[in-house]
Amino acid sequence: MDDSVSTKSSRKGYLYVIVAAVLWAVSGSSAKFLFNQGVTAYELVQLRVTIASVLVFLWLVIYKRGLLMIQKKDFLYFFILGGLCLASVQFTYLFTISKINVAAAILMQYLSPILIALYSVIFAREKISASVIAALIGATSGCYLVVGAYNMNMLSLNLAGIIGGLLSAATFAWYSIQGEYGMKRYSPFTVLFFSLFFAAISWNIITPPLSAFFKPYSPVEWGWIAYISILGTTIPFGLYLKGISIIHATKASITATLEPITAGILSYLFLGERLEALQILGGPLIISSIILLQLRDNPQNKPS
Repeated sequence: MDDSVSTKSSRKGYLYVIVAAVLWAVSGSSAKFLFNQGVTAYELVQLRVTIASVLVFLWLVIYKRGLLMIQKKDFLYFFILGGLCLASVQFTYLFTISKINVAAAILMQYLSPILIALYSVIFAREKISASVIAALIGATSGCYLVVGAYNMNMLSLNLAGIIGGLLSAATFAWYSIQGEYGMKRYSPFTVLFFSLFFAAISWNIITPPLSAFFKPYSPVEWGWIAYISILGTTIPFGLYLKGISIIHATKASITATLEPITAGILSYLFLGERLEALQILGGPLIISSIILLQLRDNPQNKPS
């Protein structure tokens, strides 16, 4: 491939991921706005996964109908992936945002690569390297600072949010590990749809079916609900997957760390949320740990 064409394609890939990260960041801040208005995490997660699954389904029916086909033996796998994993990811993520600062909540979910690395060392018997140890220490220290664990008053006030954040990271790591199997057999869009579909089924069983849709929301609230479901879920996932196909998962995941930075700026400007100096210091520690972990011994990052 011509170098100029390759460079142009690479720029496109980075652009897709950057736009996805910004859309996700706005989604986090808009979710916090809805929580401040009285919408619950239970209601928002039902709205989000239900609307998003319908939209992805319609898109696949129109443009990629063949991607809706899966083997019968994989139904149980997709039920676990979506109905348990993704359903848990969505709730713990939104619950954490409802309890603590948006940027801190997102940063806590970004601990998932660290947990995946631990899983690989403990269960997959991978050899632990110096870079993994450094990343674990950096991420743990960063998390300690971000959640304000150095301040016992802050810690006690945010305990539910901190537990939710840790569960958010753990469930997302679980979803990522489980999702690898499906991505080897099916298109990422097939995995995305069935994950959302079964997550929607779960949340319409856990809470009364479609009950969140009949709450008396204002036009502004409906606007942000639509944003979270469309521009905060459906479109950024599609852009992120497209970006991965061009620049690969490692570079995409590093670029996506723009999300918590953007979320912190937006929540400060529009929600008045502030982080203490030590909490802000924890952010770069977590992000640099993720970058170190993603870059370790990865052949895609070596000069070609």
